[in-house]
Amino acid sequence: MTIQVGDIAIEDPVFLAPMSGVSDKPFRRLVKRFGAGLVFSEMIASRAMLQETRESLKMSSNCGEEFPMAVQLAGCDPEIMAEAARMNVDRGAAIIDINFGCPVKKIVNKLAGSALMKDEDLAARIVEKTVQAVSVPVTVKMRLGWDEHSLNAPSIARRAQDLGARMITVHGRTRNQMYKGTANWDAVAAVRDVLDVPLIVNGDIGSAEDARKAMEASGADGVMVGRACYGKPWLPGQIIAELKGESFDALPDLAALKDLILEHYESLLDYYGERQGTVIARKHLSWYCASLPGAADFRREINTIRDCNEVRARLGEFFDHHLSLADAA
Repeated sequence: MTIQVGDIAIEDPVFLAPMSGVSDKPFRRLVKRFGAGLVFSEMIASRAMLQETRESLKMSSNCGEEFPMAVQLAGCDPEIMAEAARMNVDRGAAIIDINFGCPVKKIVNKLAGSALMKDEDLAARIVEKTVQAVSVPVTVKMRLGWDEHSLNAPSIARRAQDLGARMITVHGRTRNQMYKGTANWDAVAAVRDVLDVPLIVNGDIGSAEDARKAMEASGADGVMVGRACYGKPWLPGQIIAELKGESFDALPDLAALKDLILEHYESLLDYYGERQGTVIARKHLSWYCASLPGAADFRREINTIRDCNEVRARLGEFFDHHLSLADAA
């Protein structure tokens, strides 16, 4: 399953997607520890990076445990994108990923993200300048097109490859679909037909079976897993093992899940500070516990608690209750 991204060999091409508000350093470290082949940072606005805002610098921070780590940049100015890429390489990024796929209005209205699929020449200049600016591999993530009438991913992907991009990821939806409907993995095959570099398929991949079907339909060399990882940092590693026909021994039982959640919670507090970390942790705690009885009431309660020690205590009580029920069964 090994693929080559420039001079970086990635043994297991099952990747964690760049997800705003999710793919931060604490979460990426867990996903990488469970075996993901590559992890991507949250999308970082290139202009904010150049202005060295504290938030953007934190979003791009990485550690040796994550290597290789890809930093994803968004923007519409080729020079600014190039300079932001240089800055991130200096900070340790092993790969620079360019965002041509984000569908959210606040990004699109700035003519960035998937809006660039409507301006192929500008998209090409961004790739060209970024590739020229850095010595590490540059990759591109995009959608099928702006809408069903402009499925131009093959054209943009081919131009990006010709300008030096070393890998292309395609989400099997158009921008106008947002996250509605289902990802069209078959449509990604048109991109495979024009590429020599590795192709990664993204969208609606939540299991090894999904990964197999997506790669077969698209001809892709690997998959990128996004929202299915909510509350499941082990999922990319699990998919890798199952694609190889191996058992995944790291799948946590209830006691291990409790320890994992507490570890993640502490890392969020360390990373963001107690006040902000407690708020950011709420969504993660809800995702982790979603399948357990009483999860809805637990989520509502957790979302009102501001004191991190009280959250710790309530989390312990919730899991200890379920562990006692399991022992009694």
